[in-house]
Amino acid sequence: MTSAVHPAAERADLLIDLKRYDEARELLARRLAEDPEDIRAWVKLARSHLQDDETDGAKALEATERALALDPEDIGALVMHAHALRASGRFLETEDVLREVIRVAPDHWHGYALLAHWLWRIKAIRSARANGGEVRREDQFAALREAGELAQEAIRLGPEELFAYEVAWLIADMAGDRSVADQLDEAILRIDPQHEQALARWTKRAATAPGVKAAEAATLYADALASAPDSAPMRRGLDEASYRLLRGIRWLALLCLALAGVGVDLFVTQGETPRELPLPLGQRLWDLVPMAVVWSLGAVLRYRRLRAGVRVSLRSLVTRRAWPRIVLGQAAWAMLCALLITQIPWTERTVPQVLFWAGLVPAAATMWFDRKKTG
Repeated sequence: MTSAVHPAAERADLLIDLKRYDEARELLARRLAEDPEDIRAWVKLARSHLQDDETDGAKALEATERALALDPEDIGALVMHAHALRASGRFLETEDVLREVIRVAPDHWHGYALLAHWLWRIKAIRSARANGGEVRREDQFAALREAGELAQEAIRLGPEELFAYEVAWLIADMAGDRSVADQLDEAILRIDPQHEQALARWTKRAATAPGVKAAEAATLYADALASAPDSAPMRRGLDEASYRLLRGIRWLALLCLALAGVGVDLFVTQGETPRELPLPLGQRLWDLVPMAVVWSLGAVLRYRRLRAGVRVSLRSLVTRRAWPRIVLGQAAWAMLCALLITQIPWTERTVPQVLFWAGLVPAAATMWFDRKKTG
């Protein structure tokens, strides 16, 4: 049985949403003084205590007990009673309360979803207490299986209720069932395309899939951040993808260094006749052409094709983090060595060889070590 909501209780509910808990409780106190049998007022009073960090669960528990004394089968009072029990440190007792919710309202999705959300934790605590603090694997799997069945029933009864899908995803994730968890993410995004956690997980899967290049990954994260700009996981993902782009620039510089070495015949094999030094001015200028092509196609054109958000991320990453600056510094140093090798009219190959190794070694020394160094 569900009683009608008095206007005073409705106003109190709005005050609770605004976190004006004291005002809500004053209004509810006046209402309960007028009608101490107003179940909805008792339930709202319990909610005001549960949402207020400055009060404890005991007061909420007292309010829900008063409501249930008036009607033991009131769904709202039973659900709030379960929350009050949890806040009061009596978490294990919530199972019986929520099973009573399901018995009273077998066609309502919320009781199934909330019981699924808490049941695997409740059974884990019981298993740990019965086994010296260790949760048995068979108990954990059995609890997750039962909770998963409850969550699926909640979804069946409330196919557009986001909380039911969130609970089902959490259970699938705990059970290690990635395919089901991925399907639930898609369902969550169908209901709420801007759901931060589901969007972050979906974007990470797409960005880290085999064969996805750094520019594609950065674009995926930038597009997702447009929907959830405060998502810390997606910001980290964009930073990682942007860092991969910066590491690609270092490869371009090393390619130019290799072209410089070839242009001056730094490493001549036995039986070959090296070019005569110094190289003519025309040859030295011509050696700049392949380097210009490498940078035009590999960096400039690529940068212009990036989304504006990715460009901003690249600049921001360089100003915020040390390793991106190190990588860019290594690329600039390798490029400087390449230019010195090709543009100075050397008469011997000793100094150009030293420059070649000086440009290569700093990058090669950290190339594998710094793969994960976005910080």
